[in-house]
Amino acid sequence: MTIRARLNLWYAAVMFLALTVMGVLLYVHLVTWPRDYARRHQETYRQEEPADPDVFEDVAGIVLWCGAPAALLALAGGWWLMKKSLAPVARLTLAAEKISAHHLHERLPRAGHGDELDRLTEVFNQMLARLDDSFRRAREFTLHASHELKTPLTVLCGETETALRDESLTSSERERLVSQLDELQRLARIVDGLTLLARADAGQLALKMDALRLDELVRDNFADLQILAEPQQVQVELAACDAVTLRGDRHRLRQLLLNLADNAVKYNQPRGRITMNLRRADSMAQFTIANTGAGIPPEFLPRVFDRFYRGDPAHGDHVDGCGLGLSIARWIVSAHGGTIQIESAPDQITTVTVRLPMDQMK
Repeated sequence: MTIRARLNLWYAAVMFLALTVMGVLLYVHLVTWPRDYARRHQETYRQEEPADPDVFEDVAGIVLWCGAPAALLALAGGWWLMKKSLAPVARLTLAAEKISAHHLHERLPRAGHGDELDRLTEVFNQMLARLDDSFRRAREFTLHASHELKTPLTVLCGETETALRDESLTSSERERLVSQLDELQRLARIVDGLTLLARADAGQLALKMDALRLDELVRDNFADLQILAEPQQVQVELAACDAVTLRGDRHRLRQLLLNLADNAVKYNQPRGRITMNLRRADSMAQFTIANTGAGIPPEFLPRVFDRFYRGDPAHGDHVDGCGLGLSIARWIVSAHGGTIQIESAPDQITTVTVRLPMDQMK
């Protein structure tokens, strides 16, 4: 229940109580006091005279014709006053709902009256400024740290690959170097993903938007997916692929499709199935990719796009990954003005749906 509704109910209860007190006071003034006065000053009365029925009608009439309209007028006036008084709160709430981690630079509007709400708005704006500064520092640290890590990782990967070419290595030494190279390459992928997301958060990553055929990218991705799925003998199907033209960044859209295809294979089951679809839905291009596998429990679904989140069974330690693929996918889709969502249940089909506007940036 809203504050306005609660205040109106309390105000109505107060007005009802006021009418009740008004009726009681009128009854005392018009009936009880005159009767007591007559009893004290008229000794000739042998018995108490009954109250005049007209007096009760007068009391009821006063309450009904005077008190009730006054109460209704007071209720209407109170409702209007509460609505006007709480309007700044409603505007403040709507403005606060639009602020997210990516829009911390925005500030809440002040009414300029210098009242308590203005003071509260100023406190909120100061808090947003501190949060914006903290997020900015975190983004800068991530960007600088990932940039500084690239060079030593590249050197280590190169040195390890060079060492692997030595024919005098024993099988155990070669095995150890291969394992080290795998871990170095995995760390390099994490650093690349963090760099991309940090640059995207800082607004330093521009998209090269061109007219392109999304169905051609999907068919290329389908061919890549067949190669990725072959080791696990996963069946891949392209059920539908409508001709779709839109404006987008070819490289990023290919990265999006490859990330989703890679996840569909990694979190599948041996001899499982993957189904892809690309359809036109009004002014939107809708791409879906569904795969069998362990699935994702409902309580974990809201967090699957969080960075490094691997809390569900589908993201176990036996699966190679760094937990950044879906975060990158969401950024690519959002940068193209689209939406992405995942529907899943344990031991059932997991479906990722991407919707992109076909008239984007015309």
